[in-house]
Amino acid sequence: MKERIHEKFLTLFGEGGMVFASAGRVNLIGEHTDYNGGYVFPGAIDKGIMAEVKLNGTGKVRAFSLDYDEYVEFGLEEDNKPQQAWADYIFGVCRETIKRGGKVEGFDTVFAGDVPLGAGLSSSAALESTFAYAINYLFQNGIDKFELAKIGQSTEHNYCGVKCGIMDQFASCFGKKGNLIRLNCKTLEYKYFPFDPEAAGYKLVLIDSCVKHELASSAYNKRRASCENAAAAMRKYHPDVEFLSDAKRVWLEEVRDEIPEEDFLRAEYVIGEVQRVLDFCDALERGDYETAGEMMYQTHFGMSKLYEVSCEELDFLNKVARKCDVTGSRVMGGGFGGCTINLVKKELYDAFIKEATTSFEEKFGHAPKVYDVVISDGARRVE
Repeated sequence: MKERIHEKFLTLFGEGGMVFASAGRVNLIGEHTDYNGGYVFPGAIDKGIMAEVKLNGTGKVRAFSLDYDEYVEFGLEEDNKPQQAWADYIFGVCRETIKRGGKVEGFDTVFAGDVPLGAGLSSSAALESTFAYAINYLFQNGIDKFELAKIGQSTEHNYCGVKCGIMDQFASCFGKKGNLIRLNCKTLEYKYFPFDPEAAGYKLVLIDSCVKHELASSAYNKRRASCENAAAAMRKYHPDVEFLSDAKRVWLEEVRDEIPEEDFLRAEYVIGEVQRVLDFCDALERGDYETAGEMMYQTHFGMSKLYEVSCEELDFLNKVARKCDVTGSRVMGGGFGGCTINLVKKELYDAFIKEATTSFEEKFGHAPKVYDVVISDGARRVE
């Protein structure tokens, strides 16, 4: 990928620049908890976005996407927002950096990615983090990694129409090879957990349903509104409930008659999921992969039946995993399509992959894609 980017960069802009990269992410557990002030447990992966970047001495960004085979130029003022959706991410990062007092001037860039689009692996966060890191490095703005993650999140909110939490951008910025990160999304306190499933006799694998989701859809924002509504109802009686992560299950029961049933179910899932992350981490520290895996199945049930962000294809893959004695399996990412993430004993891996791909194709008419996962580093300069 680096060679292809460099070749195109030389063709378009002559002299080469510096190369930067950031990662997509998986999340072992803790889904839809980030914007509810809860815990998440992500890790950066060995698939991401790479960009060659060079200052051009003008007030314009000149960008080429290898994946879309498309070129765009845009200025750095608020009314210069480009038409292309992919360019909005770069423009948004520039604008959010400027809003924070950072220096941004014109630059040339060619970029590409190997994060499967629509699979729930946060290709958008990888793109934002690549350029947030690159701009910070090139202009020596001295912005810390926490703020770089927030720049990516604010880009989603203000330029891309998605009210996402901080998890994806945080994982892309803070990712560390061989480690998962438990992040408290309310306090931004975090802890690295060494994670080496291979040494314990397991493999981590994604099964991509190839059903594409669009997180900018109203369904995602509607669920967030449901959570905020439930938290507000409990806050009347328990003033310390800023987010659902502050609530107890019994407090939710107290307001059951005051909120729509849909809001109750969404909140019920989130409150349970916050605790599951902690239980999962405790199990991992004990080396108890079986308990950790069962937590993943519980998360899938909640996302399917309470939060209602699964779909027929993902529920099918989850059932196949259970049938094949897979240790843990669940829908990963925002939902509405994408992947299941599966924790599989090595000796069961081949049989599971064969059964999942064959039976899925028989039922849905196309084969799913399979991605083995390696936990890797996040945003960085590539020498």
